[in-house]
Order: sequence, then structure tokens, then C-alpha cells
Amino acid sequence: MLTSTVCVALSAAGLVIALLTAYRRRFRRATMIAAAALLPVGLYMTGLVSLAGTVVRAVADWAADLVFKPSVWAGFGVLALSVVLYVLARVGRSKGVAQGSAGRAVAPGVGAPALAQGKKPVPKAAKTDPDLAEFGEIEEILKRRGI
Repeated sequence: MLTSTVCVALSAAGLVIALLTAYRRRFRRATMIAAAALLPVGLYMTGLVSLAGTVVRAVADWAADLVFKPSVWAGFGVLALSVVLYVLARVGRSKGVAQGSAGRAVAPGVGAPALAQGKKPVPKAAKTDPDLAEFGEIEEILKRRGI
């Protein structure tokens, strides 16, 4: 009952301010004020004001439990441990150590010569063909990058 009265009063005051602003020929600003003034009544009618009250009470209860319950502190410890383990796993992964096919650690670039053996030589006729001249440039770029 009190909530509805407060919301209606806020909206009424905002609409009066919007009317005074419109009287001064500031119609765009008056429209913005009217839109903001209708928010309290809309929030009350949809039930979001009571929902916000419930959320505030729930957060207050949680904060009280945070201070007085050791199990909540233990939960924060577990969360911190999981974050530390995740970060350590990411750091270890970014060091450049790759897994080989047998599951053992392999230094980067060890498998590169095996890939180079599978190259097929490009016929010389293709290199001299004017239609394929662009592909020669692309081929050089790929060779420089080791592909």
C-alpha cells in the first residue's frame, strides 16, 4: 500500500515537471522527463518493485551468512583454489609445450621436418605458365612460413 503511494507520487511529480518543461517549449526534454516519470508506476504495476525488495533481502541474508558462517568462507577458499588451478593450467599450456602422438611432451618444431618430406615438387612448366604466375608468389609466401 505504501509502495503504490510512493510510486504514484513520484510519477505525478515527474509529470508535473515534464509539463512545466513543455510549457517552456522544450518538448524533447519534456518527453524524456515524462518517460522517466512513468517508470515508478510501471515498475510497481509489473511487480518489479517487490521483486527488487526480495532481492535486497536475499543479498542481506547472504551477507550476514558470509560474516557468521565458516562454511561460506570455506566455499570462497574452494573457489579461489579452482581459479588458481585454472590459471596454472593456462600458463602451462602457453609455455609452448605440445603433446606428441604418444602422449609425451615434444618440443615445438620437432615434427616440422616430417611435414617437409611430404612436399611434391612443382613442375617447371607450371612456374613458367603466365596464368599461374600469381600462384608462384603465393607459393613463395607459403615456403617462407614453412607451410
